Amino acid sequence: MNLTLNHVHLKTTDPHKTAKFYVDTLGATIVSEIGTRGYRLNLHGLTLNMTTFVEDQTRQQVYGMEHFALNTDDMDDTVARLKTNGARVLEEMVAGNGRRICFLEGPDGVQLEIIETKA
Repeated sequence: MNLTLNHVHLKTTDPHKTAKFYVDTLGATIVSEIGTRGYRLNLHGLTLNMTTFVEDQTRQQVYGMEHFALNTDDMDDTVARLKTNGARVLEEMVAGNGRRICFLEGPDGVQLEIIETKA
């Protein structure tokens, strides 16, 4: 199982204002827009996604640092390992590009997003 950091996701009521803060204050650069919901930024090598709530996600969403995401080349093993160690599955879905995604809750309520990578 190979894991790599994908992104940290910040949920906000005003993605434009939040992105501007990270660009003007911390030197982030805007990489792309995420549909009409927000922005993807590069903060000195760390990918930050900033969006409003995502309407088609059914799990509870929160404002602030909402979750961090990891890529995996073995979705089934990764999710099984997390569950064995006490993580709770919140939502499983398939992205528009066909990749499987699983949101889990870890210790202290921290949410993790596991994203399947395809060779």
